[in-house]
Amino acid sequence: MRVLKYWQALSEGLVQAMEQDPDIFVTGISVDYSSGVFGSTVEACKRFGKKRIFDAPSMENALTGIAIGAAAVGKRPVVFHPRNDFMFLAFDQMINLAAKWKYMYGGNAGELPIVFRAIVGKGWGQGATHSQSLHAVLAHFPGLKVVLPASPKDAKGLTLSALQSNSPVVILEHRSLYNIEGEVSEEPIAVPIGKAEIVRSGSDVTIVAASLMVHEAKIAAIELEKEGIDVELIDIRSLRPLDEETILASIKKTGRLIVVDTSWEMCGLTSEIAALAAEKAFYSLKAPVKRIALANCPAPVSLSLENVFYPKPSTIAKATLALLNKSSDRIGNIDPEDTFKGPY
Repeated sequence: MRVLKYWQALSEGLVQAMEQDPDIFVTGISVDYSSGVFGSTVEACKRFGKKRIFDAPSMENALTGIAIGAAAVGKRPVVFHPRNDFMFLAFDQMINLAAKWKYMYGGNAGELPIVFRAIVGKGWGQGATHSQSLHAVLAHFPGLKVVLPASPKDAKGLTLSALQSNSPVVILEHRSLYNIEGEVSEEPIAVPIGKAEIVRSGSDVTIVAASLMVHEAKIAAIELEKEGIDVELIDIRSLRPLDEETILASIKKTGRLIVVDTSWEMCGLTSEIAALAAEKAFYSLKAPVKRIALANCPAPVSLSLENVFYPKPSTIAKATLALLNKSSDRIGNIDPEDTFKGPY
């Protein structure tokens, strides 16, 4: 099997979906630029031209309404936001129209197959208004599917699933993932939305992670293995729908749970999964659930402050050791070097 970068996998998934379905089109800020959304739309632009991939002005709310109208009459729009923060301007259309379409009309107005792609920012210079991850906010509303591909395989597979879905899907792509590599099938194999992946099997502690935190947790798990700690790592892949069955089965096996997220703790992904454990796996727990998320303040701009603000592999590893009443002097040296040069 070939090795592709995350952005290449996104590109291949989009191209293969567009080859299969002539009703798919892509619009949004910078989708037809030479940079091609970190390369992920370049090949589609070459193949299908500006009739099916075209730039849009900064009119997020209006553009989303237009795209919803196109979906209602049989097209399959992909609306792209270079920062997921820009989607705040489209929330009225996404939440009050797209998410509720089937419910408001009793299923008599047809399907609404629309995909929203957006990038989660991180890296000094992004600042408080360009670094947020909105998955928990969006997943709060019934009618939207929210996915967070963490690997090249899932970047392609979840793109294919989203573009085959007959309901609105939000794909959130962390910018720090675009150059990671992984094995990806040449075939257009869709990854089911709502099915988590056990990235690593273990018996001592369950770590549930999303997006970039899957990779940070994997580094921590490798280091913890040297300390005799066997980590089971779960990539949720999809927040709505959430694969409760896989998470609960793991908690019942290990008896310990750590949840790691790219966003804040309060009312977020970590809170939801901690509540799931408390309600449905309480008697399997050998220790309190540990949540690792962003500090309770807006994201800083400077590199030195970011180094403190964002959880790292060492953060996860130290929390795991504490949960097991263990310690190690080596854990602080496991964080990879941040090669981002910034700003933006």
